Amino acid sequence: MAGPTTAQRGAGKQENAPDRPPRPRSEGRRVSRRLLLLIAGVVLLLGSGVVWALYGSSWLRVEQVRITGVRVLTPVEVERAAAVPMGAPLVSVDTGAIEKRLRQKLPRIDEVDVVRSWPHGIGLKVTERKPVLLVKKGEKFIEVDDEGVQFATVDKAPGRVPLLEVATGRSASLRRFGGDRLVREAVRVAGDLPDGVAEDTRVVRVDSYDAISLELAGDRTVMWGSGGAGAVKAKVLTALMKAAPKAGHFDVSAPTAPAVSGG
Repeated sequence: MAGPTTAQRGAGKQENAPDRPPRPRSEGRRVSRRLLLLIAGVVLLLGSGVVWALYGSSWLRVEQVRITGVRVLTPVEVERAAAVPMGAPLVSVDTGAIEKRLRQKLPRIDEVDVVRSWPHGIGLKVTERKPVLLVKKGEKFIEVDDEGVQFATVDKAPGRVPLLEVATGRSASLRRFGGDRLVREAVRVAGDLPDGVAEDTRVVRVDSYDAISLELAGDRTVMWGSGGAGAVKAKVLTALMKAAPKAGHFDVSAPTAPAVSGG
């Protein structure tokens, strides 16, 4: 028996092939390219508009400086030291440079947060150092903060801030530890004082590293000793003052064996 002819085999393939329309590949590619070009054009246009709005327009430029947190410093002092570039594009303002200028020119500033306040402002949130001790220098006073930083010289002593007296001359502690270390020890003691005692303290005297004493209102004195065990000494001193309210001298340099005298 003769097999199918070539024409019959071709006809069979055509009958079995699925009915699919031809795919317009070239036209699909053209549509995709046009869509991509359109999207790229829109992105470029938007990007150019944003750049122009930020840098070239007059809409987003520095017109005002808002200062908060000042206590002793004045807003005028802070604004002058900050030297914010008025009229500059807000986005181009170097906030780090402003912070650096403020710290260098105004040592009273402990921390400052420089922020952009859209659409036209720069905000300066200032935290000032607070004095915990004073060092007398002639007729003026140097303020010392809780880190031992001597940050400002003032004509008038602020209220309720003790005077610091550090032994000078041939003090062995001064030679061994240096004046800065002794000042830090005095600051440490001032920070550990009970609230009532801190309010009454007039002078913190450092004769040596382990001989720090206090002069209180009412001609009372406290021998504190070194700066160590501050929390324990504070509790012991509070108990002693309650037990002997009329005493004139308290010694907590050895808190396990405190002493009271005078009356």
